[in-house]
Amino acid sequence: MKKYGFTLVELLVVIAIIGMLVGLLLPAVQQAREAARQMQCSNHLKQFGLASLNHESANRTLPTGGWTSFWVGDPDLHFGKKQPGGWAYVILPYMEQGALWALGQNGSITIDSTQQDGARTRALSPVPTFCCPSRRAPKLYPYTGGVLKNMAETSEAGKLDYAGNAGSHGYLLPSGWGVQGPAGVEAGIDTEPNSSNDGVINSKTQITLAEIRDGTSNTLLIAEKYVISDRYETGNAAGDDLTQFQGADDDTLRKTSELPRQDRLNYNSGTIFGSVHAGAFGAAHCDGSVQRLSYSVDAEAFLNFGKRSDGKVVEF
Repeated sequence: MKKYGFTLVELLVVIAIIGMLVGLLLPAVQQAREAARQMQCSNHLKQFGLASLNHESANRTLPTGGWTSFWVGDPDLHFGKKQPGGWAYVILPYMEQGALWALGQNGSITIDSTQQDGARTRALSPVPTFCCPSRRAPKLYPYTGGVLKNMAETSEAGKLDYAGNAGSHGYLLPSGWGVQGPAGVEAGIDTEPNSSNDGVINSKTQITLAEIRDGTSNTLLIAEKYVISDRYETGNAAGDDLTQFQGADDDTLRKTSELPRQDRLNYNSGTIFGSVHAGAFGAAHCDGSVQRLSYSVDAEAFLNFGKRSDGKVVEF
């Protein structure tokens, strides 16, 4: 009786064919997954844009950039230039995160343990929308910044992968302020923002839509930020060492006078926009629309994209 079976050569050929097919399919699967992550990232920016416009509708101004890196949000100081927390803090109520926004509320502007402990609990509460899914998971990372004026000490915090448009100069503190800002809350409430700000979100700003004379569809609001690629987990990258709710700092604000870049090794910058995505990064305009911009964008066009009222209208 004749017996049927595979020879060793035939088996090796089949294995080789399967290996080739897997090699061809794997990149396609990875590209599909990255495309899905990019879509999710763009959706985050869309939520920021809509939340910012809802903030403007309720408060007549776009979100403020907070005070300085030594301050985080205080619900008793509400919105506008009195609020020490950054843009990511003040849009929380407009992203269905009102309970997180209200942590530490004590009914007074006085800094006490209730406020400080509430701010610490907030910092230890990662918001999934604040993290790019291609870069890192929404979890706790090392906090390596200094001791804050209105938050209890912590060694960990959630992170923010997006930054507000601080214009051509980057974040600007009010005249007479050092990095730490005012010594107390009362000293900081009525201070005016730096007059050199030409962006949309900066320290103590209260920018209205009417002030964006270049058009809301032609002006940057919030975009992905650059982070050196080997320090996502360490907490010591430039512009990535604080919490997601910090006041004006390069953790929360970036400038358009430098070109954006894709994350990479050996370049540790805390001043530019960019992302982990290949080819382009996501940007939300002041009208709430979102688009992906190439890293090879024209330098002058990108500079003007960050200025709210320079008379040079940019369309990408």
